[in-house]
Amino acid sequence: MARFKVGVQLHPQHSSIDDLRAAWREADALGVDSIWTWDHFFPLYGDGDGDGDGAHFEGWSLLAAMAVDTERAQLGVLVTCNSYRNPELLADMARTVDHLSGGRVILGIGAGWFEKDYEEYGYEFGTAPSRLRDLEASLSRIKERLGKLNPPPLGPLPIMIGGGGEKVTLRLVAQHADAWNTFGPPEHFAAKSRVLEERCAEAGRDPADIERTVALNDASDVDADKVDAYLQVGAQHLILGRGHPFDLAPVRSLLEARDR
Repeated sequence: MARFKVGVQLHPQHSSIDDLRAAWREADALGVDSIWTWDHFFPLYGDGDGDGDGAHFEGWSLLAAMAVDTERAQLGVLVTCNSYRNPELLADMARTVDHLSGGRVILGIGAGWFEKDYEEYGYEFGTAPSRLRDLEASLSRIKERLGKLNPPPLGPLPIMIGGGGEKVTLRLVAQHADAWNTFGPPEHFAAKSRVLEERCAEAGRDPADIERTVALNDASDVDADKVDAYLQVGAQHLILGRGHPFDLAPVRSLLEARDR
């Protein structure tokens, strides 16, 4: 089995701050390579508290706390919605949290999709093409602002782009990203990865410069056959999502496979 990285995404819904902090501390102590949250304002699943909403916390605020609670894992939001923050502000936030973490932040970003967030918080939802156009403009502005900030980021602050849109998103990955995230199953990941290689060729980019990560949403995805299937099609970093009560036993299984 090829060498790979292990990450965990802690879903900041139907939980308490204390439980989230305990979970990311445990994950860091276990030796995961990365710890993530997400960028939404309402739960994405579950029964809620009777009105369909339920407890939920904002992702970048949590990431700042995670930065000072942990010591070794890389940290990020998987992925930040470009629509929710001015790109210069986002660059500054990422740089600041990067310093809090000692240089461990990954700036994950995508075009956004969860309409309820937009409606409830007063953002214009637009269309998928308009959100992608905004993302493309923001990526250049984020990079420009990162180059102007004083002090600069403490670490490399790689940019990850999430999504699998073949015409635009994967072109933006080829042009701008240090890492790319999409979903399974392995055959879906393989197909999108092949398109990414085509976009890299068009952009004159070495595809080996882009780390390929996959978001896993079920504990069954960590069995040996499935892990091997992802690795066979080029996945380098497996990130398992965990909701409250944050059972990390499947993450331990991934770590054992990584370390064998």
